[in-house]
Amino acid sequence: MSTTSQLAKRFREVMLDGLWIANTNYKDQLSDVTWEQATTKIEDLNTIAMLTFHIDYYIAGIINVFEGGGLEIRDQYSFDLPPIENQQQWEGLLTKLWSDSEKFATLLEQMPDSKLNEVFVNEKYGTYLRNIDGMIEHAYYHLGQITLIKKLIFV
Repeated sequence: MSTTSQLAKRFREVMLDGLWIANTNYKDQLSDVTWEQATTKIEDLNTIAMLTFHIDYYIAGIINVFEGGGLEIRDQYSFDLPPIENQQQWEGLLTKLWSDSEKFATLLEQMPDSKLNEVFVNEKYGTYLRNIDGMIEHAYYHLGQITLIKKLIFV
């Protein structure tokens, strides 16, 4: 199995269907969350909806690079979640996350292993491998937050 295929498998594990590292994934954790729960604010923590938007923001930004575009995302905008005022809007955000996650993994699988050591957009960002690993680690970090916030809400 190629390295890019292995990375795509790891990415799918955290986002869509895996249980190996955290015994859960985004799809599993978010499947029973309503829009009211997703937008519930607990003290100074981010909401589940905010974290969902945030992780998808970065996935979509990296997809753009994978497809030959520029790195157009900026950290300062990564929490600019439009208001979610009903279940349909929440489900739309989830649908986008699932779609973007599968697209990210598919594009990664199609990437030659040789691309992994190339510069990602600009030398200051390191290589493709560094950014892909970073995306997986970033996803697990926020998955942990979502899991804990969910426990506080579902008490």
